[in-house]
Amino acid sequence: MRRTRPARITCWARSVSFSRIAFEIISDMDQLPRWILPAAMSVTVTLPCYAVQYLTVPAAQKLCFPDCDRFVAAHVKFTPAQIRAIEAASGQKELLRGQEIWRAVQNGKLQGFFIVDYVIGKHLVIDYAVALSPEGTLKQIEILNYRESYGGEIRNPNWRKQFVGKQPRSRFALDNGINNISGATLSCRHVTDGVRRVLATYEVCLK
Repeated sequence: MRRTRPARITCWARSVSFSRIAFEIISDMDQLPRWILPAAMSVTVTLPCYAVQYLTVPAAQKLCFPDCDRFVAAHVKFTPAQIRAIEAASGQKELLRGQEIWRAVQNGKLQGFFIVDYVIGKHLVIDYAVALSPEGTLKQIEILNYRESYGGEIRNPNWRKQFVGKQPRSRFALDNGINNISGATLSCRHVTDGVRRVLATYEVCLK
């Protein structure tokens, strides 16, 4: 495990259905790309020393698409119309201004999309990646960075495997197609909601 240094984080107050939390915390430049963050005020806090980086983005890309020779950035900055459409399709508030997306390419042919997303566990950010087929079917999900001292069981392969085969129009939620993990309920719920939002992003922005 690696120790993290004190970092600037960005906080904003917003009433959302996202775990009934009105005060959300998203870490700033050291944790998320600045361009996807909403306008917000900044404060300084110390991130916990138990934060773990399981995979870098390049390592996760090769894990999800081992035969691909190129990953072409195709990041999306959302328009207001896209945000409304994503929220309507997923039932989730879109708290970011864009999505980090790469096209996975092998010998010039598109093999799928690699998408990095961010959700709140209980208090801190979880970075995770979703691999989709060109048609939008979920192939794989990987946890990149986990910062909480508990709830890390979401990295369990059997739990993540439940998402494989899900599509933009699939209906699923925690305890409804996706089993919970005792002691990691909030992380399970928020990653599940996040995956639903990522699939909606494919439907709105990539299809």
